[in-house]
Amino acid sequence: MTRLVGKNIVLGVTGGIAAYKAAELCRLLVKEGADVHVVMTESAQAFIGSLTMQTLSGHRVGTRLVDASDEAEVGHIRLADRADLIVVAPATADSLARFSGGRADDLLGAVVLASHADVLLAPAMNVNMWENPITQENLQRLLANPRFSTVGPDAGPLACGWIGAGRLVEPDVVVEAIVARLSARGPLSGKRVLVSAGPTQEPVDAVRFLGNRSSGKMGFALASAAVAMGAEVVLVAGPVDLETPKGVSKRIDIQTALQMQAAIEASVASGIDVVVMAAAVADFRPATASNAKLSRRDGEAPSLALVANPDILAGLGQRPQRPRLIGFAAEVLTGDALIARAQQKLVEKGCDAVVANSVGQGDTGFGSDDNQGYLVTRSGSSLVLPREPKLDMARRIWRHVAPLLLG
Repeated sequence: MTRLVGKNIVLGVTGGIAAYKAAELCRLLVKEGADVHVVMTESAQAFIGSLTMQTLSGHRVGTRLVDASDEAEVGHIRLADRADLIVVAPATADSLARFSGGRADDLLGAVVLASHADVLLAPAMNVNMWENPITQENLQRLLANPRFSTVGPDAGPLACGWIGAGRLVEPDVVVEAIVARLSARGPLSGKRVLVSAGPTQEPVDAVRFLGNRSSGKMGFALASAAVAMGAEVVLVAGPVDLETPKGVSKRIDIQTALQMQAAIEASVASGIDVVVMAAAVADFRPATASNAKLSRRDGEAPSLALVANPDILAGLGQRPQRPRLIGFAAEVLTGDALIARAQQKLVEKGCDAVVANSVGQGDTGFGSDDNQGYLVTRSGSSLVLPREPKLDMARRIWRHVAPLLLG
């Protein structure tokens, strides 16, 4: 994953036992592509060595405000100017008090005060310190400034032996908060996106249904990637066993195609900029569904009359004031035939873009963690989507279509 490529992050580490988690946080940020510059307070170095952070970040660690070699270039100002985001993890009670008071007598305080970048605080301290009114007043004073935001703390057993709020959240949670904070200036910032995902199940009787093998993974990946790029995301999900991606503003769980249609139309009516129809909606449903369990009689199977489900995507494409539409074509075709089918669906459904993927192969498509295919757009452009994890493919799709649809 490389969601933070090109981003400069100043990671401030203050003096608490949770400072050891800063090493893993630094590693994850570098893995995401960020350029990480670590600033450690004097007390932080009592808990974790600066050499560890230097090795993980690939940069010299800032530890002193007055450093003859660094201040020749006014090092704290350079750090402040280059930062896209300042992350303080852990943020102790003392650091909150210092930031709140505008203290600049150590390197981290000077960087925070001199920078225009946003500051993400990850508090960690004893529960009594966290709940102390003075700490809360300092925190609220900081949060009154839109530059500052927080992630955590968690509640649970603390290193001091107490149990309560004050645990530093796990490094991966901090990473997601960083991605979300930076995505506020992303290509989908300010846009409302609806993603449909998963299968529909059309009841035959009290225990059986007509369905398909869609896992919902691709739709959930598209929702997650849209959040990371700044969108407010509504997720309409068929019956799947997947956790809601972090940052999704609303999840609507449905079972049938008619329920999906109603949920999507209601959401579109409330204002949606882009609809991504990644769901595998059943084309047909039983004309009637039995409230009891159908059984064989004299060895004969009951007949099953089918009726067509509404074409949700085509219906959206026919609206006079419609959102931008991205459709999916899940086919058993490959190569040029698959591209031709995507182009056909683009016109038939009134889409702005269509993603075509082959579901006839066992190692990609339905149920797989990977996907591959093609993306075609109304402008006539096409893009090969190489085999890769579905979340990476989702990011690739958004990077390509965002400027086309919303630029």
